[in-house]
Amino acid sequence: MIKEGVILGKRYEILGRIGSGGMADVYKGKDHKLNRFVAIKVLKSDYRSDEVFIKKFLSEAQAAAGLMHPNVVNVYDVGQDRGLYYMVMELVEGITLKDYIEKKGRLSAKETVSIAIQMVTGLQAAHNHHIIHRDIKPQNIIISKDGKVKVTDFGIARATTSTQTISTSVMGSVHYTSPEQARGGVVDERSDIYSIGITLYEMVTGHVPFDGDSTVSVALKHLQEQITSPAEEVEDLPYSLECIIMKCTQKSPDLRYHDCASLLLDLKRSLVDPDGDFVVLGAGAGVDTDRTVVMSPEELEKMQKRQYDAGEEDEDYDEDGEDDYDEEDEDEEEDDYDDKRQDRRRRNNVNNDTKRIMKILMIVAGVVVALLVLFLVANAAGFFSGPGLTRQEEEAVKVPDLRGKTEEEARAALKDTGLGLTVENDPQPSNQYDEGEIMSQDPAPGDEVAAHTTIKVVLSSGEEAETTKVPNVVGKSESEAEELIQKANLIVVHGDAQYSDDVEEGDVISSDPTAGTEVDEGTEVTIVVSLGSQPATVPNLRGKTASAAESALANAGLSGSSSEDYSDSVPEGQVISQSIDPGEKVDKGTTVSYVVSLGPETTYVTVPGLGGYTESVARQRLEDAGLSVGTVSEAYSSTVGKGYVIDQTASPGSSVEAGTSVGFTVSLGPEPQQEDPSSGGDTDTGTGTDTDTGETTE
Repeated sequence: MIKEGVILGKRYEILGRIGSGGMADVYKGKDHKLNRFVAIKVLKSDYRSDEVFIKKFLSEAQAAAGLMHPNVVNVYDVGQDRGLYYMVMELVEGITLKDYIEKKGRLSAKETVSIAIQMVTGLQAAHNHHIIHRDIKPQNIIISKDGKVKVTDFGIARATTSTQTISTSVMGSVHYTSPEQARGGVVDERSDIYSIGITLYEMVTGHVPFDGDSTVSVALKHLQEQITSPAEEVEDLPYSLECIIMKCTQKSPDLRYHDCASLLLDLKRSLVDPDGDFVVLGAGAGVDTDRTVVMSPEELEKMQKRQYDAGEEDEDYDEDGEDDYDEEDEDEEEDDYDDKRQDRRRRNNVNNDTKRIMKILMIVAGVVVALLVLFLVANAAGFFSGPGLTRQEEEAVKVPDLRGKTEEEARAALKDTGLGLTVENDPQPSNQYDEGEIMSQDPAPGDEVAAHTTIKVVLSSGEEAETTKVPNVVGKSESEAEELIQKANLIVVHGDAQYSDDVEEGDVISSDPTAGTEVDEGTEVTIVVSLGSQPATVPNLRGKTASAAESALANAGLSGSSSEDYSDSVPEGQVISQSIDPGEKVDKGTTVSYVVSLGPETTYVTVPGLGGYTESVARQRLEDAGLSVGTVSEAYSSTVGKGYVIDQTASPGSSVEAGTSVGFTVSLGPEPQQEDPSSGGDTDTGTGTDTDTGETTE
C-alpha cells in the first residue's frame, strides 16, 4: 500500500486508497498539473515482475488513453515511477454494476435495457478505435451518482488476458468469458458481445448462467453447455430482451451480433416494443453456410457412442466426419423462441439403458476436455518448456500484406500465422484495387502483433474513388489532426508514438502520406504522435568522485547538485547517496542531488586540568575526556607534594582531537639536601693520590 502524500510522476499525489482488486490497488489522487482529482490504479507487486505483462499493460493502456467517450472511464495517463506501474483515470463517484445487482437482487427489464444501451455505446466507441476489452463483467461497469454508465479497465483487461489463460486468479472473469476466449482462440468484438450477454443474463436473473467450484469447471460449461433461457425463471421477461440475451450468448461467434451497432439497434427497439419479434436468431452478419456449429449435448452423445459402436450406422454424420447440421436444425432452435417460451426444454426420448451409456460417455468426454484445459493452463503458466509449448501470446507475429488479395486469398495467407480476419461491413471506392480486393488493413503490413490478433480489412467496391489531398497535420494536436484527416474523407491510422525534442507531447510529428499528397478518399493516413522529450535514465553515482558524478549526469542529460557529509564507511571524496535512484526515468534537465563524503567525522574534546591530582586520578580524568594517557615522567618539586601532578603536555581547557595523547609529570617531593665537603671530620684517613704522579701517598 502506498502512503498518502507520495507523488508519482512528479505530478500525481496519492490521497488515499479507495479500492483494491486482484491485480491492482486504486487510489484517489490529485493531478497537480491540471488541478483535478483522479483515480490512480497501481499494479500489485505480483505483476510488476512479469515483463510480458508489463509490456502489454503499458502498450494497451497507452492505446486506451486515446479513447475518450462519456460512457467510458477515460484513461488520462500511464507511467512508471520508483518501480511502480500506474494508470491515471477519470475519477467516477458511484457504484459498480456488480454491487448494484447484489443490492437489488435483480433488475427490471426496462432498467436492464437502459443500462445496457449506455454500456454497449461505450464499448462501441472502444471497438471503433480497434480496442477489444476482453473482460466485460459487472465489476468493470460503473454507475455514477448521476446515473451515467461507464465501462472501465480497458488497459489492464487486455494486458491480462493476453498473457494468461484460465487460472485461479481470474475466477471472477471466467464466468463471463466467451467460448473462443476460454479455448485460446481468436478474440474479436463478438467476444465482448458474448460477455455483454452474460452480464445481461445476470442483471435480469440476479446470477450468472454457469457456476462451479473452479475456473476450469466454469470454462467447460461455457464451451459445452447451452445457456438456459432466462425466461425459464423470470416469467415476466419481455420476449425481445430474452432473444437479445440468447443471441449474444450463442456458442458460435457467427451466430451472435456482428457488432455493437446492431446490438444497440435491437436494445433501443426493445424499449419501444418489449414483446416484439424483431430479433433474428440463428443467423448473424456474415454467416457462412459451411461454418462449424456447436453441437448439442444429444448430438455430442451420438458422436461419442458412434466411436464405440463401430458397426452401428449413424445417419446424422457423413463418412468424412462432417456433420449435416443444416438449416432445419437452426429452424428448430428458432421455433423455440417463436413459441415465446413454451416448451423450451428439449425432450429426451431415449430409454434408461441408453441414458446410462450416454452419461458414461459424457463423463469420459468431460474428463478429456478437462485434461486438455488443464494442459493449456499449465502451459500458459510456464510448466512446460519444450518446443511448441510456450505461450503463443509471447510470440510476435509479423502481419503480412493483404492488400490486393480477395477475402479468400487473405484467409489462406493467414492460415498458418495464427492471425484472424474480419471484413468491415461496407466496401469502399478505390482507384487502385478491383472490386472484392482488400484496399486497406489494420494492423498495417509489417507490424509485429501478438498471436490470435484479428486483422481488419476493407474491401474495394470497384467504384471510382474521389481524390483528395492529405492535410498538413504536423505540429497539431492529435485530436485536431484526426478531425482534419476525417474531414478530408481519409482514414486515421495511429503509428507508434515516438519521442521528440522538437515536438511537444501529444502533437503530431509526421504523417504518411505527407501533407499535400493527392490520394483516393478512404486512404489510410498514418500519424505519429510525440511522446515529448525522451526521458533520461538516472546513472548510479554512488562511489564516484564529485567530478565523475557530474560527468555521468551531463552525459545522461541531467544536472547535479552536491553537498557534503561525514561517513565512516565511504572514503573521503566519493558519493555517499543520491536523491533519485539509479535506473529511474526522469525528464531531461532534471536536477539530481548527491552527497559527497568528508570521511569519518573529527571530534574535538576539552583537555581537563591534571595539576594537584594523583597519578591515578589524572589517568582517569584523561580517559573520561576521551583522551589517551601519554608519557608520565617524574620530577622533584618543593611546592607539590610527592605523588601529585606538577604539570601536563596539553594546556587545560584547550581543544584537541578525541584520542589525543596527553602526558604529565608527577612530583617526587622536595629534592634531597647534599652535605658540604669542607666541614672535615674523622673520616679522613690521611691517604690520598698524587694527581700528578698517580702514586699513593701517606
